Amino acid sequence: MQFTYPKNIRFACSKCGLCCGDTSNKKRRVLLLKQDAERIAVQTKRPINNFATETPGIMPYLFEMHKSVDTGMCLFLHDNQCTIYAQRPLICRFYPFELTTDENGSFMFKVTNECPAVKSSQSKTGKKLNSRFFNELLDLAHVELNRRS
Repeated sequence: MQFTYPKNIRFACSKCGLCCGDTSNKKRRVLLLKQDAERIAVQTKRPINNFATETPGIMPYLFEMHKSVDTGMCLFLHDNQCTIYAQRPLICRFYPFELTTDENGSFMFKVTNECPAVKSSQSKTGKKLNSRFFNELLDLAHVELNRRS
């Protein structure tokens, strides 16, 4: 499957928590596939409506994660650590990248410019990302979006 991806970048999560909630510049929406919500519900032993709200019209996502009223951060972020990391939503697994399609329907990975852990390939920090990395993300999306729950 053909796709385009950002070239010459490195990434290693710095665990800053920026991606997990609102910032002064952006109101963040942590969107969930049905499978994400069900997996989190099983892991946390909480009903989905306890941590997410249905969001019709944003296919393939069906839910939006609740955030702390006090901090604007994901309910499952504590001390900048994700308490559901192994079950984290697909959108979180992709961050700081987003999968879109171009006008021809070809897949395209975009990188956010807000994540401080994304560096140029000239940097000595972080793993240099290549087509294999993005192919694995694309495979993960394919599996998750085609999983029957």
